[in-house]
Amino acid sequence: QVRLVESGGGLVQAGGSLRLSCAASRSFLRVNAMGWHRQAPGKQRELVATITSGGSTNLADSVKGRFTISGDVAKRTVYLQMNSLKPEDTAVYYCSADIVGVTYWGQGTQVTISS
Repeated sequence: QVRLVESGGGLVQAGGSLRLSCAASRSFLRVNAMGWHRQAPGKQRELVATITSGGSTNLADSVKGRFTISGDVAKRTVYLQMNSLKPEDTAVYYCSADIVGVTYWGQGTQVTISS
């Protein structure tokens, strides 16, 4: 079983910044990619950003220019730097890891942006 632990969520004012961190437990299985998703109340979970083992990144259009994903997939760590936060970024943010075709999820961390 792979365990992912997120940290860094909180409450900030619009225009502020937060940095989320995620670490996956050690496993002999290769991690192909890690990422961040978010789910706002009453909405479906949506992709925010991903990073592959080769370092390629992908960001949702809604966060491009404001969020940056980084990390070392081989070391099972991923970060999400969030700048210029907006009230619509309010959600529970989930870390994910794609390991041999199976997606594992963290418990989530709450991010709340006040206007």
